[in-house]
Amino acid sequence: MNAPPPRNRRFAAFTALATACLMLGLSFAAVPLYRAFCAATGYGGTTQRAEVAPAAPGKRVLTVRFDSNVGGGLPWRFEPETAQISLRTGQTSTVFYRVTNEADHPISATAAYNVTPDQAGSYFDKISCFCFSEQTLAAHETAEWPVVFFLDPALEKDDSMAGVEQLTLSYTFFESKQPARTAQDAQKPKG
Repeated sequence: MNAPPPRNRRFAAFTALATACLMLGLSFAAVPLYRAFCAATGYGGTTQRAEVAPAAPGKRVLTVRFDSNVGGGLPWRFEPETAQISLRTGQTSTVFYRVTNEADHPISATAAYNVTPDQAGSYFDKISCFCFSEQTLAAHETAEWPVVFFLDPALEKDDSMAGVEQLTLSYTFFESKQPARTAQDAQKPKG
């Protein structure tokens, strides 16, 4: 039996190495690509971002419930000021969440969020939300954070939304991996 020519072995080795590098790169890209997919499609109850509400309201009125949670070990009290509202599609609403840092030091955290039922995520549009960025609270600080949103009237044409009368917007805060910056730290020049 003859051994393959050296050129074929080099090509096979290069192909195997390129495939391994591609697979490694895809494994690192999987999470951001999945998040982008969910944000674009509303998959898994991921809400949408919008600049402005529709010009005309829709016809349906749905109940929107508000849920709040904190991840294990985060010493924050976090709750909606309103348990639920009735909202016409296309109408903009603002609700507030009250949050208190019960620790003796500043803490930064980020909110994960979704809407149930899952198919409603692509019709739940946020104009402004504390969940768009990391939040920091000083020791024992209390804050009220708004969420400005609307339900896209396009949901009225979606057969999967026909029987849906109630949505739940849910947030869970998780402590950030980076230590919280104090006001003094924020004023110091970087570098």
